[in-house]
Amino acid sequence: MMMHQAPMRTRSRGASSLIVAITVLLTAAISFMPSAHAGDDAAQILKAMSDYVTSQKTISLTFDSDVEVISSEVEKIQFTSSGKVLLSRPDKLRVSRTGGYADAEIVFDGKTVTALGKNINSFSQLESIGSIDQLIARLRGTHVVSAPGADFLGSRVFDELMADVISAKHIGRGVIDGVECEHLAFRNLEVDWQLWVEMGDRPIPRKYVITSKGVGAAPQYTLRIKDWKTDPPVSADAFTFTPPQGANKVALGELVNFDEIPQGVVAGGKK
Repeated sequence: MMMHQAPMRTRSRGASSLIVAITVLLTAAISFMPSAHAGDDAAQILKAMSDYVTSQKTISLTFDSDVEVISSEVEKIQFTSSGKVLLSRPDKLRVSRTGGYADAEIVFDGKTVTALGKNINSFSQLESIGSIDQLIARLRGTHVVSAPGADFLGSRVFDELMADVISAKHIGRGVIDGVECEHLAFRNLEVDWQLWVEMGDRPIPRKYVITSKGVGAAPQYTLRIKDWKTDPPVSADAFTFTPPQGANKVALGELVNFDEIPQGVVAGGKK
């Protein structure tokens, strides 16, 4: 009997110790929940990031993005993509994105914007003389491309991001891909959004999360920016579009499954 009882007591003590450890950890987590810094400087950090990003004439980067949707059964589903950006201010842009439902590319040479659906071997072209800022506004107006990450590509990043902000907080610090960042949180009437900005003399955006408060279960859009390069080598034809062999030219509305989620699905993370 004693040989059977000893292990039972050992398990009991072990379980008790585990419960105590978990309780301590949870209590510590609650006690140390970050709050806004006194004399909050979230807007100043955002402005420094904006000034740095908009001062760069040529930028290349890679990214991963996640878009959440809520099904009719109130199930949260996440769609993921990865892509590349090459930007040359004020009027050159090439963006590619590959996900489970689309393999898409946008090429802008300052006069014409081309949207290519590689998975359907079809493309559409629109005359779009002007800047990258004007291009982003036009593309969002078509409802074919939502592009929340485009918030960082224009020339008025700070003004665009802060336009409807009602609350700004500097939460503290975090680490993204091994890089220490300042963690900021902002609110407006429809969404909450968070931004992690790299610390040091290169304050680039590292992570961006938009939460849709007006949608049940609060779906999110998440963007993680990687491999940011300033003044990368750019080939002479970097912003020239050459149609793939056999590609069909179609109207913009015919580019099905061009966005990050399947056609007909309403996503969260609209800002």
